Amino acid sequence: MSVIKTAVITGANRGIGLELARQFAGRGYSVIGVCRASSDELNAIAASVIEGIDVTRESDIQSLVGQLKDTTIDLLINNAGLLQDEKLGSIDFDSIRAQMEINAYAPLRVVEALVSRIPDGGKIANITSRMGSIADNDSGGRYGYRASKAALNAFGKSLAMDLKPRGIAVAQLHPGYVQTRMVNFGGLISPEESASGLAARIDGLNLENTGSFWHSNGEELPW
Repeated sequence: MSVIKTAVITGANRGIGLELARQFAGRGYSVIGVCRASSDELNAIAASVIEGIDVTRESDIQSLVGQLKDTTIDLLINNAGLLQDEKLGSIDFDSIRAQMEINAYAPLRVVEALVSRIPDGGKIANITSRMGSIADNDSGGRYGYRASKAALNAFGKSLAMDLKPRGIAVAQLHPGYVQTRMVNFGGLISPEESASGLAARIDGLNLENTGSFWHSNGEELPW
């Protein structure tokens, strides 16, 4: 008798997070969607939904821990994120701080709180961005988003090294330019196509390639 695996996905109520929930539910995972406010679509897909969770708040993280109880987490996907824009000459530092909180610090908070629930053979996928690549930056701008995703990449690489002895693999995954609300639906690929590629990268994640930075299409990205 096969054991049902559990996937915990933050920001699962819409966009890429919702499609990842659909993909892994379709693979037989028990999906636990984590979000500030659920959606009808997520309620129909997930085995359970934990809403009212702002991943930037320590009190909400502790509430999440309590609601998960003794759940074993085979796959943790840190997907919740924020994209804003800043231009030199009119930089809003509060905007940069907000993006650092949700894009970089929050995933680390979640891992710190839940890592004891992840077993040997478990996986962590941090949904980052190609815009977090310093080597790939040839257009400038987006100070907060770029810096926060670069920080997430650094956190993810350290997590990969620290968790490898425990048998837990970690990946930083760029979803592509996806048609979601975050970019006013102006992307190049659908959430379904992105989530399918992300799922394939997660399938291929192991202790040999832990710490890698991948595009959803399989391309390894520069730091």
